[in-house]
Amino acid sequence: MNHSERYVFIAEWYDPNASLLRRYELLFYPGDGSVEMHDVKNHRTFLKRTKYDDLRLEDLFIGNKVNIFSRQLVLIDYGDQYTARQLGSRKEKTLALIKPDAVSKAGEIIEIINKAGFTITKLKMMMLSRKEATDFHVDHQSRPFFNELIQFFTSGPVIALEILRDDAICEWKRLLGPANSGVARTDAPGSIRALFGTDGIRNAAHGPDSFASAAREMELFFPSSGGCGPANTAKFTNCTCCIIKPHAISEGLLGKILMAIREAGFDISAMQMFNMDRVNVEEFYEVYKGVVTEYNEMVTEMYSGPCVAMEIQQNNCTKTFREFCGPADPEIARHLRPETLRAIFGKTKIQNAVHCTDLPEDGLLEVQYFFKILDN
Repeated sequence: MNHSERYVFIAEWYDPNASLLRRYELLFYPGDGSVEMHDVKNHRTFLKRTKYDDLRLEDLFIGNKVNIFSRQLVLIDYGDQYTARQLGSRKEKTLALIKPDAVSKAGEIIEIINKAGFTITKLKMMMLSRKEATDFHVDHQSRPFFNELIQFFTSGPVIALEILRDDAICEWKRLLGPANSGVARTDAPGSIRALFGTDGIRNAAHGPDSFASAAREMELFFPSSGGCGPANTAKFTNCTCCIIKPHAISEGLLGKILMAIREAGFDISAMQMFNMDRVNVEEFYEVYKGVVTEYNEMVTEMYSGPCVAMEIQQNNCTKTFREFCGPADPEIARHLRPETLRAIFGKTKIQNAVHCTDLPEDGLLEVQYFFKILDN
């Protein structure tokens, strides 16, 4: 391997102390996995070349956020022609929006997204205000069906996802099929709109058709400026908390688990992807500290990647949902309760697919932790 080979990116870091964006040149040497940073404005070396194991070549693409020694940098451009040529692959992010008519089919749609080679990088179930729905459909304002469209978009929750792969914008449009669900059934029978849509407005899901509109729409749902976008849909009544653990997300099980929860008759009333840090996980798992021998491994698993937290509703919820999750150890679950979530999707006592609220009185507290405290 060529040890002098290096890739250069322009990256921005928001400095909270000075309240300004600082711009750096980030150099990555794939030969030994080392990084180096230069301050663009002052032409100074900010970080001497240092080995850094947590950065991988596949993390380096425009628009991605990378953590270097606990600073979150946004890669905004290639730093030289060589890098642009070598890495200017077509990795893109786009918005996938599941509309109110298809939220009950979210599991099936997410399964299709995963199978098509997309990575889900953000996800949130939201309720749009009239203003948010209007901002989103600003191009349609003069159309005769505009009012019907806004009414439909505010009639129930939507699920917004940021999804990533090569040629994401184009590929997601292809998976969606023609805008009119009837036409889709004829022309693209396997497409999402053919399978789950009704007509031209109630057509299950949406995708932007260009790089510019993808950027604009993602900013509405997932503002980069630190605002929180449209409100989550948590109801905070008769609820229990379920978290799909990072290992299950990275194994592509999200869609299957959502389908299983729905089929068992539970209602998912709020859902959001979180990237938790160690402090949050320790705070959340406080009750297990000194009680469960695997406490440290539980904590490490939960911040090892994105997880998806949900508010689950059903009367007398905690007991029945907890039973549906099954024993904490998947081996035991497979023997005693083979129909449970952990029996089907769990691997080990730590990687057991889901966390669920243990004590009925903690259901609301756990839901509030995610949907009131972390989502602010």
